[in-house]
Amino acid sequence: MATKRKVILTCAVTGGSVYNRKHPKFPVTPIQIADAAFEAQDAGASAVHLHVREPITGDGSRDPALFRELTDRVRVRGLKAILNLTCGGGAVFIPTAENDSIAGAGTDVGSVENRTRHIAENKPEVCSLDVTTQNQMEGDVELVYIHSQRTLREMAKTFLNLGVKPEIEVFAPGDVLFANQMIAEGLFRPPYFFQMVLGTRWGLPSDAETVIYLKRLLPPGALWAAFGIGAMQMPLVAQSVVLGGHARVGLEDNLYLQRGVFATNGELVARAVRIIEDLGATVATPDEAREILGLPLQGERGRGDGP
Repeated sequence: MATKRKVILTCAVTGGSVYNRKHPKFPVTPIQIADAAFEAQDAGASAVHLHVREPITGDGSRDPALFRELTDRVRVRGLKAILNLTCGGGAVFIPTAENDSIAGAGTDVGSVENRTRHIAENKPEVCSLDVTTQNQMEGDVELVYIHSQRTLREMAKTFLNLGVKPEIEVFAPGDVLFANQMIAEGLFRPPYFFQMVLGTRWGLPSDAETVIYLKRLLPPGALWAAFGIGAMQMPLVAQSVVLGGHARVGLEDNLYLQRGVFATNGELVARAVRIIEDLGATVATPDEAREILGLPLQGERGRGDGP
């Protein structure tokens, strides 16, 4: 009997964007986010992708103290899933209404050292690297999500020196091409892991044609996943698995089980697990996912080049 293909299932449990404040169980505090990570793990997630939020306001944050508290909480409690911390904060430029050259209220563009401090302090197994510059929306606010080529190269060098594996998030075809250039420059260690972000405002369409096209641009042997925003979350799980990729779900990308019915991370993971298994694959255990990604197994961390 042929062995079923192992699919890495990541749960992005909270994100950093605005969300519907009517959601009764949206994780905001470090305790709630840690609880959500374990809920996702218990439902079958191979990895958890974690942001932090201001505990009082619920707004997205990149406060190193909050990342330290969250990371300590999940490690003390014995998290088995792969720990993936976001490194997407500090790249928001909001111009004034009168002049695009002047940064307006809400702008947060940090130095490489400032943006990667929480990665250096906590050394997760994986961190995200958004290889993109793109017009986006944060609620009703227009912004530019901005990364210079220099910044991306310096961030990649930082992760390389720390022994933290970047999850290469791409939002457009040109992002893949620049990531390929960074690979040619030796800035990423194989196996390379790409995450296709579909369905953002002014971003990539959430359809199979887009995934197929981006897949053709990837370097030989690259690992990849694709995820959709909102109602396209579960269809993208199916499309990604059928096309040979991995998958991501979670409240960062979608708040609902169906129209008007709020979801929990555990419910979203459980539904994705069913889809993956119904398609003839199986969800990778955390250590199987580590083997696929070329990470040290849980009992081997701290040896060699691992974090």
